[in-house]
Amino acid sequence: MLIVNNVSKRYKGSDKNAVDCLNLKVEPGEVFGFIGPNGAGKTTTIKMIVGLLKSDSGTIHINGYDITKEPRKAKANFGYIPDNAEVYERLKGIEYLNLVADFYGVDKKTRVDKIIELSERFELKDYLNSTIKCYSRGTKQKLVILGAVLHEPGILIMDEPLVGLDPNAAKVLKDFIVEYSKSGKCVFFSTHILEVAQKICSRIGIINKGKLIIEGGVKELLENKNSIELEDLFIQVMK
Repeated sequence: MLIVNNVSKRYKGSDKNAVDCLNLKVEPGEVFGFIGPNGAGKTTTIKMIVGLLKSDSGTIHINGYDITKEPRKAKANFGYIPDNAEVYERLKGIEYLNLVADFYGVDKKTRVDKIIELSERFELKDYLNSTIKCYSRGTKQKLVILGAVLHEPGILIMDEPLVGLDPNAAKVLKDFIVEYSKSGKCVFFSTHILEVAQKICSRIGIINKGKLIIEGGVKELLENKNSIELEDLFIQVMK
């Protein structure tokens, strides 16, 4: 479970909060879509959740662990896919995945089985023995995805995960996200692609100027706003 409780963040030199008194809860089995315009506070929120930024106030708990007070335990419970894949480019793909597996204490048999399964599913198998610096952006993104789920974390956190992926890889990831949530894990991701959010999310939250302006089940929100498409709802609440 992911719990964000009354979290705020203001950057130095600004007179406004980038994130303002944010409250969120994502339960096991949910796919939660975090939506908003550019500069709304999505990436800042995600960076605080994963411990890359420290909040000015409030608390964030990952499966019961406070990301500030118990960062190592909290980080062991999630997988993180950033919006810009940054990896050790001098390594081969397989070396990178084994390094990540070592970080999380994944045993040899489990890692081998997972790497074979996931690399075939994401069509990455033929690239694993090549140096990462030779990868395209989309191939690097696939590698980061594999690294994030090797230890089968209870929470998967993603910031614009479809960026750089071709249509086939994007479809594979969307299907994987749904399956992952159905296994009892929770998925939290930001996206600008509203059609994707409407199709695979059980719940969404829309943030603007650092404030959560609407949150709830996708079907219920659409019915309450007399909307058919999430794009229409988004336009309504942003006015």
